[in-house]
Amino acid sequence: MEATYKKYTLDFKRPSGTSRGVLTQKETWFIILKQNDKLGIGECGILRGLSIDDVPNYEDKLKWVCANIHLGLDTLLNTLTEFPSIQFGLEQAFLSLASENPFTLFKNDFSTSEASIPINGLIWMGEESYMHQQIQQKLEDGFSCIKMKIGAIDFDKEIALLKSIRAKYKKEEIELRVDANGAFKEDALVKLKILSQLDLHSIEQPIKQGNYAQIKNLCAVTPLPIALDEELIGVFGVTKKEELLQTIQPQYIILKPSLVGGFKGCEEWISIAEKYNIGWWVTSALESNIGLNAIAQWTYGLQNKMPQGLGTGGLYTNNFNSPLEVSNGAISYRKNLNWQENLIKNLCI
Repeated sequence: MEATYKKYTLDFKRPSGTSRGVLTQKETWFIILKQNDKLGIGECGILRGLSIDDVPNYEDKLKWVCANIHLGLDTLLNTLTEFPSIQFGLEQAFLSLASENPFTLFKNDFSTSEASIPINGLIWMGEESYMHQQIQQKLEDGFSCIKMKIGAIDFDKEIALLKSIRAKYKKEEIELRVDANGAFKEDALVKLKILSQLDLHSIEQPIKQGNYAQIKNLCAVTPLPIALDEELIGVFGVTKKEELLQTIQPQYIILKPSLVGGFKGCEEWISIAEKYNIGWWVTSALESNIGLNAIAQWTYGLQNKMPQGLGTGGLYTNNFNSPLEVSNGAISYRKNLNWQENLIKNLCI
């Protein structure tokens, strides 16, 4: 078996705002396996400033993995605990290599019968007018669940935006989720009480990760369900994962395979969450359509009926065309559409 890697830079169609800054590009890496006439491809997606494996020796680790691919998937995964995005890329690449079609990693109704997965429509931070524009477009596109990132503009303006949605649509018509990306400070509970009056589904990561005492207290008294997101990053091993969930007792957790150790890492979190009656859903982390495809196929197999956080493939000008299609608030895999013919050429494989 031969293994190589390739860096690829994704360009945003327009600058996309988060509480950690504005993104114009996102780098990603692909692990490519070749064995006889078979091809396997997996995406290692890192988010600068957020991924635990955003480290100077990241590329060196990819070189080491490719040079030691003969060790096999299980051994490699066990040695890459602190590189969750590479773990995820390897899982994909080995599944891809073992499949008849390198892009059908899981055979289920999503990948073979065009079944769909309900997803939330993501509203990016920005000027008030831009956020209104996005909201209107998502509603026109048939989304019944909208997720709005908050924490970048004035809180009162964000509340006004949410109120304007609620004035038109009741919670039975539109489910609203918000994501603070850790932006709230000492006034977190005050803001949660204000937000709770708007019939929201939940809020993701209201305060910065790592403040265990504060987030535990918030989860205990919050009038609005809290979903842990960034809090899961960098927590390794089943014992540590259970200790975190048992201590904090959040209402939900959000699983991003690129950030928490791929499918295996996510499935550990799910098992523990269900033990403590904690809800969960899956979210992509700005991967290209290659990584998104893998996440979507795996997610469908979990049979979680909640809207998932998938479908970010349309953010980029130079993404790979794929059979993934978002319509009427759901993502599906249209078998009549093909992967971009020059995808392999673009990645020089």
